[in-house]
Amino acid sequence: MKIVKIETGELFIPLIRPFKTALRTVSGVEDIAVRVTVDDGRCGYGEAPPTAVITGETKGSILAAIREHIGPAVVGMEVDCLEEVLQKIQSCMVKNTSAKAAVDMAVYDLFGQLYGAPLYRLLGGARASLETDVTISVNDVDTMVADSLEAVGRGYHILKVKVGKEGLADVPRIAAIRRAVGPDIQIRVDANQGWTAGDAVRIITAMEDQGLDIQLVEQPVPAHDLEGMRRVTRAVDTPILADESVFSAADALNIIQTGAADLINIKLMKTGGIYNALKICAVAEIHEVRCMIGCMLESKLSVSAGAHLACAKGIIALADLDGPSLCAADPFEGGPAYNENIISMTDRPGIGITSVPVARWT
Repeated sequence: MKIVKIETGELFIPLIRPFKTALRTVSGVEDIAVRVTVDDGRCGYGEAPPTAVITGETKGSILAAIREHIGPAVVGMEVDCLEEVLQKIQSCMVKNTSAKAAVDMAVYDLFGQLYGAPLYRLLGGARASLETDVTISVNDVDTMVADSLEAVGRGYHILKVKVGKEGLADVPRIAAIRRAVGPDIQIRVDANQGWTAGDAVRIITAMEDQGLDIQLVEQPVPAHDLEGMRRVTRAVDTPILADESVFSAADALNIIQTGAADLINIKLMKTGGIYNALKICAVAEIHEVRCMIGCMLESKLSVSAGAHLACAKGIIALADLDGPSLCAADPFEGGPAYNENIISMTDRPGIGITSVPVARWT
């Protein structure tokens, strides 16, 4: 199974409602899709979202990375020599982690097809389904409460609430959501780097004092401020999840060894794909630190790759893979089954996506 061609195309899927965080507001999924074709005609698919505020990548940079560097480096290689192909993807250029992830997952897709097995089984097969949260975007309190109640009505038991714009004013909005949804719904709080360390301690302590029962707080401080995050982790009882601070296994190891966070969020677009994500899983397993599988604003295509990884590895105990649920349509064929909060694997080989809504591949 020799790689003979790598093509790219543009995806656009509107969202049900705008996605708002402390960093940005987005109204649709506008990503780059990748199709890797091998000599027997089969194809593997991948996806890269241009998330400049996190990875520094744009549509133009992703296309250039794939067309000018990653593609030429791996065309002609054998999928069966998986380690060699994946190492070539990572070594042909620095950074550009989303572009690398798109090609990486397409190669893993083909590897599963080569051996006729769903990817999650080849990578470990820890479980066949998982439960995801759903994101509640930053808005006025009444809108966030309404969105939370709607999500619960759709069957979600875990809400990830975006905050980070208004400091201590974030506490009343979380309190309002807790009152509305009751005690049986889990609430995760994501500040998206929006607080200082001092503010984070005050805000999280206030939520603890009010008994809001927050499952975890994600990336409370800027990504580079590991000492600040360590101060927060030591000062509060609520578990702290490192997200934007973790791109590599080395980052994860440093955070674990210094006690900067309690949990690690793995996103394929930060790691450069499944290959490096597995290294983070290994580090976490050694140190008995649980992980979350997360996603950027991605479609079913790349979210499915993350779901396969999460179902493969037991150390990934939490999931934030709500991208498909935020989209107004599902234009893909194949892949895992998405039933609101439950994602179920199928027996289709590889990642399982068989059709991608790209008008023109180049």
